[in-house]
Amino acid sequence: MNHNKKIIKKQQNISLKKLKNSNLEFIQSFIENKNLSNIINNRNRIYTPQKTLSMFVSQSLNQDGSCQNRVNKFAVIQKEKISISTSGYCKARERLSTSAITTLTKSIALNNEKKIDKNWKYKGKNIYLVDGTTITMPDTILNKEKYPHSRTQKEGLGFPVCRIVAIISLTTGSIIDANIGTYSGKGTGEQTLLRDMLHNFKKGDIILADAMFSTYSLLSYVIEQKIDIVFVQNGARSRKTDFTKGKILGDDDHIITIKKPKYNPDWMDENEVKNIPKEINIREIKTGGKILITTMLCNKKYPAKVIKNLYKERWHIEVDFRNIKITLDLKEFKCKSPKMVIKEMWVCFLAYNIIRSLMLESALYKKVLPRTISFKNTLQLYLHYLETGIDNKLNLQKLLELISEKVIGNRAGRIEPRLLKKRCNAYHLMTKNRDMARAEVIKNGHPKI
Repeated sequence: MNHNKKIIKKQQNISLKKLKNSNLEFIQSFIENKNLSNIINNRNRIYTPQKTLSMFVSQSLNQDGSCQNRVNKFAVIQKEKISISTSGYCKARERLSTSAITTLTKSIALNNEKKIDKNWKYKGKNIYLVDGTTITMPDTILNKEKYPHSRTQKEGLGFPVCRIVAIISLTTGSIIDANIGTYSGKGTGEQTLLRDMLHNFKKGDIILADAMFSTYSLLSYVIEQKIDIVFVQNGARSRKTDFTKGKILGDDDHIITIKKPKYNPDWMDENEVKNIPKEINIREIKTGGKILITTMLCNKKYPAKVIKNLYKERWHIEVDFRNIKITLDLKEFKCKSPKMVIKEMWVCFLAYNIIRSLMLESALYKKVLPRTISFKNTLQLYLHYLETGIDNKLNLQKLLELISEKVIGNRAGRIEPRLLKKRCNAYHLMTKNRDMARAEVIKNGHPKI
């Protein structure tokens, strides 16, 4: 056995030892190993805090994520007979501490970051992806008050909708942090939600994001904190780009000076306005019909080709959101109050990070990149693993090997039309509130399709 094989074998043994110590019952072990004493007073309940959170996470991981299905499964495996009413379980979910769930989710992500192989990083730098998405929720009075409909939506139609912005690690795919806000209105944009999470970025980190984040205030902040970015240029500025001006570094590559806007954002106080520099230097690069901007100004240290390839990696966050919304079925929230909506969001992110942690262990064991492993395949294998029994029927080594076998394709530069091919049912869209529509059906019968 040569030196390299010995190193790989040693790494595999370390990975297996870590997994055996946690029994690899990822939902239960992650939760039980954390201090959750602040969730609820210790009482002799059927649904303990650990069991409730474990069941809540399982709802996100399973295709049938209903409370009834989870309570039924719990009742079947109990020695004593218990009620299959969901009332007790739902009350137990409400008692869970959102802050504890949030802390647990973030701690798993940070723990994943510490395990990263240094060869997976670019020049030793951590790279983070930032983007936003929207999710609807049940049309209850409480949800509508907290997350109102879009301004263009007719009264009585549509559903409350929220905006979510997440920071995701490029290497591990874990959610580092996330923020939730209303969809429309002043101070509800993606930039505003990101502003409360900027403390997650450290000196030397690289942020990849789209044009929504290329604001003067954010650019000045990252330059001051010595954080590097690769964004798409803001639409208005990109139309005025002239590569014959500024400091020319190469074909369609130059450094320009941007002056401080005349009007400052409403959220800025006087001290923040004073600290913003009057002008900043930004590098612009043209690629594939887009203008990229970056704070990495040295074209020798960071050639244009490197910057372009870095930005291609931003596509991963689109796939990550797809995994969250489609694979984990978070297309819409199921909870009927804003408090529980936020809790449901963080529990889903907790489930997502647990699967990402398992993918990372497999990547370390087989010496492959975590991003080459299929999220959905990992989820399926993990659920089958739990069904077959943890101790005897499927050993840990086989699980890790199976996870790393499913290799996903190279998605760089992928372009897909934003169109639906499958035809939905031929029902007409609801154009008036439900009470009025119901009254018309009673009077005239159902309209012809």
